[in-house]
Amino acid sequence: MGSRLVPAILIALLVILHAQLWLGRGSLPNVAHLRAELTAQNQQNAQATLANNQLEAEVRDLKEGLEMVEENARMELGMVKTNEIYVQISR
Repeated sequence: MGSRLVPAILIALLVILHAQLWLGRGSLPNVAHLRAELTAQNQQNAQATLANNQLEAEVRDLKEGLEMVEENARMELGMVKTNEIYVQISR
């Protein structure tokens, strides 16, 4: 009777392992699904990075543009900010 028990246990373990491979948490279909989700998320992240870079460039351009406008207004028109005293030194 003992000689039949060992192969039966080994076959049962093999069936359990095989079931885990196809149906369990780390099964092949589940891993394929997770890889597809990862690819989609990476594409979304790349698009978001591009959008962020474009917005950052626009903000930088606006800041630099406003600084140039302010500098020209100060130099050419003598404009001052509120609570600021404008002093011009002529040479």
